[in-house]
Amino acid sequence: MNQSFQELIKHKFPDLSRGQKKVAEFLVNFMEKGSLYTAGQIGKEAGVSETTVIRLAYALGLNGFSDLQELMRNEWLSSTESKEAASKPEAEEKKPFSEWLSPVDEKELSQAVDALIKSDQVYIAGFRESHTAAYWLYYKMNQLRNHVLLSFPTGFLLETLCNLTSASAVVVFSLPRYTKEALEVAQQAKKQGAKVIAITDRRLSPVGQIADITLLAGTTEHILSLLALSQVVISIMQKRDEKTAGKRQESLEKLYAEQGIFLE
Repeated sequence: MNQSFQELIKHKFPDLSRGQKKVAEFLVNFMEKGSLYTAGQIGKEAGVSETTVIRLAYALGLNGFSDLQELMRNEWLSSTESKEAASKPEAEEKKPFSEWLSPVDEKELSQAVDALIKSDQVYIAGFRESHTAAYWLYYKMNQLRNHVLLSFPTGFLLETLCNLTSASAVVVFSLPRYTKEALEVAQQAKKQGAKVIAITDRRLSPVGQIADITLLAGTTEHILSLLALSQVVISIMQKRDEKTAGKRQESLEKLYAEQGIFLE
């Protein structure tokens, strides 16, 4: 697509719904937030539903929210204004997206996505503070494929782990302070023969040491670091397995419409 993000918004704006216009205005005014926030967070900031944010992407002629965010992110990163900081707090808020993901090895990222697509089931574990990121990844992955499971914030069921097979994939979020539950899940998953994907701060963290694939977060000081990495995983999954993801999203949209889940 040759048009820039702002040019595309300007061109399509008259045809957008009232809710979509609110999102468009928010994204134009706060491009740095739009580049890092999830669709749900953007919707909350703009005062609309998550679905409205996603529908804006389609209304603009894009393939989905991930394409919209990528277009916006590229424009933001290329802007000199976005790299200037008037104060320390603003510098943190305008941190270039590449810095959030700088430690990630592209080969391992690709291997992780392949494992998540091909596995018979995916179990996502995150405890205490890490559970927020784990839940977000669980929710988004459920929109792309079936058989996705999530741990509790403070524990897990052995009965669930017992169902893991050599064809399963387990994602474990493990950040300081490291919890014994995260290590126990990884250890049990290895015993079951499942592929363990660690999302952690260093390769030699307790979970990182035994994981088959380790994805490193850019910084553990901000939830956006984990969400940014999770968003990249989801975006690549959606593109690589577009047919499966498309069918599942169509089914979900029918259910949403039947149940009247969303107002717009």
